Amino acid sequence: MASTFRIGGDLDVRRLGFGAMHLPTGPGPDRENALAVARRAVELGVTLIDTAHLYGGGANEELLAEALHPYPEGLLITTKVGVARTGPGGDWRLDGRPEILRDQVRQALRRLRTERIELLQLHRIDPGTPLADQLGTLRELQTEGLVGRIGLSEVTVDELERARELVDVVSVQNRYNLLDREHGAVLDACAAAGIAFLPWRPVAWGNTGAEAGIAAVAAELGATPTQVALAWLLDRAPVVLPIPGTARIEHLQENLAAAELKLTPAQRDRLDGFAETGPGKGPGPGPA
Repeated sequence: MASTFRIGGDLDVRRLGFGAMHLPTGPGPDRENALAVARRAVELGVTLIDTAHLYGGGANEELLAEALHPYPEGLLITTKVGVARTGPGGDWRLDGRPEILRDQVRQALRRLRTERIELLQLHRIDPGTPLADQLGTLRELQTEGLVGRIGLSEVTVDELERARELVDVVSVQNRYNLLDREHGAVLDACAAAGIAFLPWRPVAWGNTGAEAGIAAVAAELGATPTQVALAWLLDRAPVVLPIPGTARIEHLQENLAAAELKLTPAQRDRLDGFAETGPGKGPGPGPA
């Protein structure tokens, strides 16, 4: 099982990354801890960190820049645009209008203290804006040198195919984990095309029967159920790049140790048989 993947054919990252969504961005001790977690992730070899404009309206991007700038060579910080406070009363809503996407990219460049976003992902396709306008804007930003590569998030197979007719899609970020495989067909499409698949919410529980079976496999390996769930993802397809998030260094270290876990074929078959059908399945608290 390869430990690295080349996004877009030319951007090498370690397959087990870090999702920054859960890092607190307010002042005080929690922020200092968040800075320490981000720095520790890079110290432990993480080369792929995921953030978004939605996470605190850019505050998460600013936090990562404070923690990690100037960025070490080989570190990829990918961000997402297309959700904005343009709803009634300033509520968050999907907004893929060209002017919104351009503004959020400009803000991201400033907050991340960089001249180019090597991987920019459309957080969601806005049904109120033509797809050609949304992706056309990102393609223009790419042509201008402000964006290196383009990715998508929470798309269907059909949407991915339509998008690929407009731009070169190098990544897809959909909800997917051992117990929630709703987007398995999207993952398979990405694997067939060599497109990076970044599962958000890569670890989720809620099926007591399945959890007992996963715990049994973990006991056999001297690992934790979380590590088994991440190892299963890494074993699912070479294009899978999990981005587990945490605000605690001990959890970070536990997550990253999953990269060294080796499942036997028999253990893999047992884990493949678990799929969540009971309480707990769902989209989570909001867009990742």
